[in-house]
Amino acid sequence: MRDKQRSGKNLKGWLIGGGAVVVLAGAYAGGAALVGDQIPQGASVHGVTIGGLNSADAAARLHEKLDPLVTEPITISAGKKSAELIPANAGFGLDVDATLAGQTGYSLNPVVLWQRITGGESVEPVLTEDQGMLTDAVEGLRPKLDAKATEGKIAFKDAALDYTAPKAGQGIDAEAAADTIRDSWFGATQPIDVPATSVEPKTPVAAFEKARDDQAKPLVKDDVTVSAGKLSATLSPAVLAKAASFSVADGAVTMKLDNDQLAEQLLKANPKMASTARDAKIVLRGGKPAIVPAVEGHGVDTAKLSDKILAAATTKDRTATVDLKVTQPDLTTKKAKALGVKEQIVEFSSPYPTSDTVRTKNLKAGSAKLNGLIVMPGETFSLTKALAPITVANGYYESGVVEDGFSTTAVGGGLSQISTQLFNVGWLGGMDDITHRPHSRWFDRYPAGRESTLWEGQIDMAWKNNTGHAVMIQAWVGSDRVHTRLWGTKKYKVTSTTSDHYNQTNPITRYNDAEKCVSESGGQKGFTVDVHRTRTAGSEVLRDSLHWTYQPWNKIVCGKDPKKK
Repeated sequence: MRDKQRSGKNLKGWLIGGGAVVVLAGAYAGGAALVGDQIPQGASVHGVTIGGLNSADAAARLHEKLDPLVTEPITISAGKKSAELIPANAGFGLDVDATLAGQTGYSLNPVVLWQRITGGESVEPVLTEDQGMLTDAVEGLRPKLDAKATEGKIAFKDAALDYTAPKAGQGIDAEAAADTIRDSWFGATQPIDVPATSVEPKTPVAAFEKARDDQAKPLVKDDVTVSAGKLSATLSPAVLAKAASFSVADGAVTMKLDNDQLAEQLLKANPKMASTARDAKIVLRGGKPAIVPAVEGHGVDTAKLSDKILAAATTKDRTATVDLKVTQPDLTTKKAKALGVKEQIVEFSSPYPTSDTVRTKNLKAGSAKLNGLIVMPGETFSLTKALAPITVANGYYESGVVEDGFSTTAVGGGLSQISTQLFNVGWLGGMDDITHRPHSRWFDRYPAGRESTLWEGQIDMAWKNNTGHAVMIQAWVGSDRVHTRLWGTKKYKVTSTTSDHYNQTNPITRYNDAEKCVSESGGQKGFTVDVHRTRTAGSEVLRDSLHWTYQPWNKIVCGKDPKKK
């Protein structure tokens, strides 16, 4: 009986105790479930507190606080240069889900539960990257972070030396820069300094300084005296500097002096040092070409003048000694004879209006400037160059011209007849026609289609000497005609033919309200004409043609057209 009572009591106690355990276990499990979706208290990611939040709220807070670190620009620097970079554009990102992984979830582990209730630790953010985008982004930084080396410059301005030292540049190390940015981009508050290598200039500072100190500065320190026997001349620093130039090559800087320029300045400083030799001359004598023989002379030997001046500039007395020598003319008698100015190639003349005495003065002035002129083999003869400047100061006068189809006046009026003369001797002498322009209307003193006007700065008349020998121009005014001859060695047999006048047009009445208007009665018709030329030299046959349309000689009335408002 007692045993039964004891057994009953034990069973009752066990049931009561077991029930309590079940209740406690249930409470424990319920607590574990309650904190299963809760980030441990005190947990943070990069300073952003997420402890006690559920997963969704924690993720939202991290996106809000940390996404700007991915999308807002950071500063990348290299030396003194900097550029901005948006991490997302370089392939960087923040994986919030991976960062929060393991921070929540059901667990009966008392240690885990205790941490979630009492406090967690700082959680490292999980960062992502795209290596290809990072490589491209680093290359995109080069234009702002790389710097080309600045090459040095040295030159003279007057007698002063203008020197800019070379300066090294820089180039970022792409691989090292990518590693540095990868390690530092997230949350960077200061510029991220990436490694850069120095880019040296092609020519070092030492090379420029050597040229400056050893050559340039001594050159312009003071005057240099050039001595030749009893003759001497002084060249100033300004003259010396003007003749100097610097070459930069193969890592070295060298100063050179223009020998011809120094020789010219030397003879200008003392003309007695010049050669007394005289070139042979081809002149007109008795109406024909003749050769005045060349003459030997004496003068300063300037062959190595620049070297001697460079050496003298570093000496105490700054004196360069040169020799006197027998000098030869540039054009010897033999060379003059070989130019072949020996026979008449062609002659052409045209009448001129003797009543216009001022125009005649221009014809004589133009002819005088051409008479005896030599055109060398292969040279192009330019009439405007030979006559220029066409000004009163150069011996010309104001006379009648035709401009835009109207008669007016201008300095040099009548020189178009000189142009026609020179065009015809070139055309009939077989020269290559380079440029010419006939008049707008025909003057019957000239061959139709075979004449040329002239206007300095706008219209030239030019032909090329293709004979292989020199050509001399002979020009004069006499017997009421303008005459021109070419002397040289005849190369071509030339034939020139002119077509009949065709496509004739009648004159009209035009009004001219220009200040210098000249009224005209008009009358001559306009027309078109063709000129053909054949040049023959042995088996060589050349053909060319000219085509021109002349305006009619319209009736010109001075004043405004009454039919126009």
